[in-house]
Amino acid sequence: MSTPESPAIILFAHGARDPEWAQPFKKIKRVLEAKRPGAVVELAFLEFMAPSLADAVTKLASGGHQSITIAPLFMAQGGHLKNDLPNILEALRAEHRDTEITLLPAVGDVDAILDAIAGWLVSATAR
Repeated sequence: MSTPESPAIILFAHGARDPEWAQPFKKIKRVLEAKRPGAVVELAFLEFMAPSLADAVTKLASGGHQSITIAPLFMAQGGHLKNDLPNILEALRAEHRDTEITLLPAVGDVDAILDAIAGWLVSATAR
């Protein structure tokens, strides 16, 4: 059972017009929920899909969560992470002053994730 004191995590992905594109992110959400019982996990998108990051933060903050962690599910530091996300975060922090919003590194900036992908590729291409 989740409460406002429960960890609140938003998985933030780009979004796409094809709804099937979101399936891997929905799976990550389900796995995270199973491995972090009691945590509130939301999935949010930059564009094309709902909810937006602003909607997800507002939902959690309105539910009493005073601390929200955002995990960007992006592989590279492109314009969205360098330009768009800081602007979005600035606006969200101004709107939700009583809520601590923490940003994790993008998955593409995490060595353990890159090592896991490389390890899988080594196994998948072994002869």
